[in-house]
Amino acid sequence: MAPAAITLAAEAPTLSAANTGFMLICSALVLIMTPGLAFFYGGMVRVKSTLNMLMMSFISIGIVTILWVLYGFSMAFGTDSGSIIGWNSDWVGLSNIGLTELWDGYTIPIFVFMIFQMMFAIITPALISGALADRVKFTAWALFVALWATLVYFPVAHWVWGAGGWAFELGVIDFAGGTAVHINAGAAALGVILVIGKRVGFKKDPMRPHSLPLVMLGAGLLWFGWFGFNAGSWLGNDDGVGALMFVNTQIATAAAMLAWLIYEKIRHGAFTTLGAASGAVAGLVAITPSGGAVSPLGAIAVGVVAGVLCAMAVGLKYKLGYDDSLDVVGVHLVGGVVGSLLVGLLASGKGQSEVEGLFYGGGLDQFWKQCAGVFAVLAYSLIASAILAFLIDKTIGMRVPEDVEVAGIDQAEHAETAYDFSGAGGGYDRGAVPAPPASESKKVDA
Repeated sequence: MAPAAITLAAEAPTLSAANTGFMLICSALVLIMTPGLAFFYGGMVRVKSTLNMLMMSFISIGIVTILWVLYGFSMAFGTDSGSIIGWNSDWVGLSNIGLTELWDGYTIPIFVFMIFQMMFAIITPALISGALADRVKFTAWALFVALWATLVYFPVAHWVWGAGGWAFELGVIDFAGGTAVHINAGAAALGVILVIGKRVGFKKDPMRPHSLPLVMLGAGLLWFGWFGFNAGSWLGNDDGVGALMFVNTQIATAAAMLAWLIYEKIRHGAFTTLGAASGAVAGLVAITPSGGAVSPLGAIAVGVVAGVLCAMAVGLKYKLGYDDSLDVVGVHLVGGVVGSLLVGLLASGKGQSEVEGLFYGGGLDQFWKQCAGVFAVLAYSLIASAILAFLIDKTIGMRVPEDVEVAGIDQAEHAETAYDFSGAGGGYDRGAVPAPPASESKKVDA
């Protein structure tokens, strides 16, 4: 028995400085996605709601960080209980984790895995905020974020990624969050807006983006940060799968942007900057679950399908009458569903696993597993989120008063405005430059 014990000890993973450094960089990249999302959403709303939109993303950083440290990490990745939830009392408050204690089976410390996953937990509720633009009390939103993260995100993350979680054990493939992040957030957005109702003037007043350059800046930051979001989810660079995911992320995003623009030109007659930004995000969403399983050509297919279907889906709110302000349902829910299900068709067997999809001779087995993961997360998040919104609405109220919504939520909720035009025009500042003598002033007047 002694030789076997020696062999096992020799094969045990050791801390990799390279992988640890890479994962810390990826964690920072994922964090920058939340401010990027804030700019993306902030440019899409009207001027009077800009700051509120920014703050709805930024407050998620504060709230979810603390909850993740206190109990969220333990719930999502602790010892499994019933394939539904995890728990590890040693991780509560992160008080009993050694500095060099490794994440099981990997070469990075637990602290590094914890902080990387924290950034996912932060951005997911922030994604929901785009559907609720212009009309939600900031205190109600903050409470919703705390409750939703606890009751929806932490359990779903365990289902999908936690050892023992039912979707993980079933074999549902979700490389970086098609179900746990995007379908979860998109379904939650739909559940909440069905409870709180439409904006004042929906389908009547023009509600155009106030700053398309801000939208493009946000989309660029999201695209940049998404490389950490996706490539980092393999937790290292030892076998090339992370590199494949990086490559596929770029390919699918470009393909989706082009597909959205072509559809838009055919359907509406113009190539718009908003369409380019939205198409890119749709591609990023769709490749998130699938990029480790498909080939580069498969990534093009994922991007094209997502770009077209998401472009079509954003118009459904006008036909079906739900007010998804910034198209969270059309882009994140639909894009997440598309990317997750296409794994069952396009998995090549040469990426993150040997699983092959239907088009590679693998039959429909993986497709049905993907369906189980997709529709279970969708249903749970939709129902649970609607219930949370209903309870908050009946207690402290979810919506601002109608007159506040019409006048602008920024001033009422934050006592600020996004742009101060009081000094515009280059007027004469008597506080900064001495006034001319009276005689000179008369000459000028004359």
